[in-house]
Amino acid sequence: MPNYEVAHLNLEIFKLVIFDECAMQAGQQGRRDRGRTVVTVSWCAACAFRWLGITSVGVPEKLGCASLPLTNKQRELCKKRPFLLPSIRDGARLGIAECQSQFRHERWNCSTSAEHAVFGYELTSGTKETAFIYAVMAAGLVHAITRSCSQGNMTECGCDTRLQGAGSPTEGWHWGGCSDHIHYGTWFSRKFIDVGKNASSAKGGFSLLTMNQHNSEAGRQAIDKTMSTDCRCHGVSGSCAVKTCWRTMASFEGVGNFLKERYENSVQVLERPNRKLRRKDKEQRRVAIGKDELIFFNKSPNYCLEDKRRGVSGTRGRRCSRTSQGPDGCNLLCCGRGYNTHVVRHVERCECKFVWCCYVRCRRCESMNDMHTCK
Repeated sequence: MPNYEVAHLNLEIFKLVIFDECAMQAGQQGRRDRGRTVVTVSWCAACAFRWLGITSVGVPEKLGCASLPLTNKQRELCKKRPFLLPSIRDGARLGIAECQSQFRHERWNCSTSAEHAVFGYELTSGTKETAFIYAVMAAGLVHAITRSCSQGNMTECGCDTRLQGAGSPTEGWHWGGCSDHIHYGTWFSRKFIDVGKNASSAKGGFSLLTMNQHNSEAGRQAIDKTMSTDCRCHGVSGSCAVKTCWRTMASFEGVGNFLKERYENSVQVLERPNRKLRRKDKEQRRVAIGKDELIFFNKSPNYCLEDKRRGVSGTRGRRCSRTSQGPDGCNLLCCGRGYNTHVVRHVERCECKFVWCCYVRCRRCESMNDMHTCK
């Protein structure tokens, strides 16, 4: 795991934001030295994402905040709002599942580990994959909390009523129903995930946290940008004389597709610890980086071979398609090493018929299929 060390930070801004948030829990991982803060950034990133371990601890609300894999800041938020624990767990599960769904056919398949931080090395590699992880996890938390608000499961939030009563009477529609109120979920996601207030723009801020926080915000922006307007018609005999409309979030699969597109078009930026981030491409230097764009510092490894030090599982043994020209094709997925072909017998019930009275009779059908796996 790369060891990104940061020295000469602006102490007044980052002493509490980083050292007290991560180093106090890391013991010897962080230290103070002559008025400067020296922190292992890679550990801090994993520290801030230990909350993903909530997916494997059973029923979090029964365990209580003190027993969950949270940082001090997250634990304090948890104690103030314990009713959010089910949504936090659901948000983590949403993000992990969508990441694995989006990359299931690619060399990097969003593999996870049994550690609390779940993604291990990828949280600190500064690659496109790091960018996607931070974006999809922040989006998952917003989506889960907002959905719970709209369903009436929260006392602090509910439907977005700001639009109600407005509309266009001349066009025959008005705002009503229950619009998804993403602002509360967005606010909580920032408080829960981001290391410190304004850390992404603070003078003297260090690069990896700046990158991660930018990508987390891009994930939240994805929820907003994929929202749609749904309407219901009212009128005599099914006519659409009047329509009631409301704003609703896209399915999380739709959010994942949006972020995957952003991943494919992510922007490599220069590491400039004390200055504003800029594109690495010289011809695009003057083009501002959009809030909804994913950014990264380092080029990705090819993920072909296993590298336990980096937590890369490689593609050996992965199933591939011999005929596909996409990323799941044997030529690309197996990195030119070739593939093995196995004949697999598949047995299932078929030609089922209902017999009076009262049972279902089926035949037992067998088929032989080729399965290809990477060498």
